[in-house]
Amino acid sequence: MTALIPVDFVATDIDAIKDMEGRLAIFVPPAGTLDATAKRVNRLTRGSIARAVSGEAFEKLEDGAAMVLSYPVNIPAEAVIIVKLARRPTVGEARKAGATLAKQAGTTKVHALCGNLRRAHELAYGMILRAYEYTDQKTAEKTAHEGASFVVNAPDDVKAAFDGLDALAEGVFFTRDLVNMPANVLTTTEFAKQLSDLKDLGLKVEVLEEKDLEKLGMGSLLCVGQGSDSPSKVVVMEWNGGTKGDKPFAFVGKGVVFDTGGISLKPAVGMEDMTMDMGGAGVVAGVMKAIAKRKAKFNVVGLVGLVENMPSGNAVRPGDVVTSMKGDTIEVINTDAEGRLVLADVLWYAQERFEPLGMINLATLTGAIVIGLGHENAGVFSNNDALANAFLKAANVEEEGAWRLPMGKAYDDKLKSRIADMQNVGGRPAGSITAAQFLQRFVKPETPWIHLDIAGVASVKEETGFAPKGATGWGVRALNRLIMDNFEGE
Repeated sequence: MTALIPVDFVATDIDAIKDMEGRLAIFVPPAGTLDATAKRVNRLTRGSIARAVSGEAFEKLEDGAAMVLSYPVNIPAEAVIIVKLARRPTVGEARKAGATLAKQAGTTKVHALCGNLRRAHELAYGMILRAYEYTDQKTAEKTAHEGASFVVNAPDDVKAAFDGLDALAEGVFFTRDLVNMPANVLTTTEFAKQLSDLKDLGLKVEVLEEKDLEKLGMGSLLCVGQGSDSPSKVVVMEWNGGTKGDKPFAFVGKGVVFDTGGISLKPAVGMEDMTMDMGGAGVVAGVMKAIAKRKAKFNVVGLVGLVENMPSGNAVRPGDVVTSMKGDTIEVINTDAEGRLVLADVLWYAQERFEPLGMINLATLTGAIVIGLGHENAGVFSNNDALANAFLKAANVEEEGAWRLPMGKAYDDKLKSRIADMQNVGGRPAGSITAAQFLQRFVKPETPWIHLDIAGVASVKEETGFAPKGATGWGVRALNRLIMDNFEGE
């Protein structure tokens, strides 16, 4: 899996700056005043820094953006990165500046001269997140990242503040790697293996095979994968970091490793993107890894349904009726609305087995959510205002876009079937909402629940603030924040 770039925190040594190679980074507030380290670089480079920050180009920079002086005179460093940043930045500003460093530095060693800059640990975190690159399928020789050294006045304090952020970044990277993997690499079997390897972190991991799912009556999930040669599975991950016997919080993810649409075949154009249709399961995997790595003091379970949706002589057909684990019958109108069929059984199983005090499912569920919210926000649907508000607050803190949408009986009525208890689609109008209504039928009234439709944010065609093109890892940070701020330490 993709490794984090190496970072360290060292004490400020003004005299050592003259010998630093690679790239130097200095941080200058909008007023253009230089701190001690920046003044030292300015003297060494014969006033070039002062000239740069007094010019119009620096004035026009956004906060957190940078200008670069290449091959500065009189020092061995190949460049000086001048980052426009307040001395007491917000968390978001510090992380943005770190992402800027990652983009400007490439794989070259960076010496970030922070001095007494507040939130230097968040700066390092932002740099790590943006330095991600997925190269597993490329044969060219890979250039190792030389990493970054954050030169600070109080390195021990900054190290302590950074503690846990590297674990969270590893969870984000795990999600990104899984979502970026092609479907011939990340089969249902390989996905289950990747999750089983998390046992090394202290997670209890159990893989339920098809024979187990048949005994449980998961006809809704099993029908999705019956046209594929890849076996369907459910993987259960348990982190018992809280009080023994206390009810856990549950995360549930849709893990369709490739989605052709089945008999309701998708158009050929763009079908290659359907390797990311396991994005919900990818986020659950990343959250569970982060929670285990930082040894969260709460009980959390993650469950993912792993299937492949393929057309074949054995595939489920439009018009077929299947029986869910709950016992409800479902008329399959469209085999390309398969994610909700997977989630229905896993949601029910999670409640029957664990009786969670709250539950959040994630899925790249509908194209309609992309039309409605674009690639800036995930859709949020919930039966519980308190849980929904807590999640939205966590997402806002982590700057992961999320927007709550309505639910209601009128939408639910669109799922009525003539021959079964329900049908799996409710027509084109409000498609994301009727999908959420379908899922809610498999949520017990007493269970606080959120459905996150991440179809627009799991993988994108343009780079984001903290990720290159492709998988974003959206949701790992927000969900980890939700657990940390609302459940740990209670």
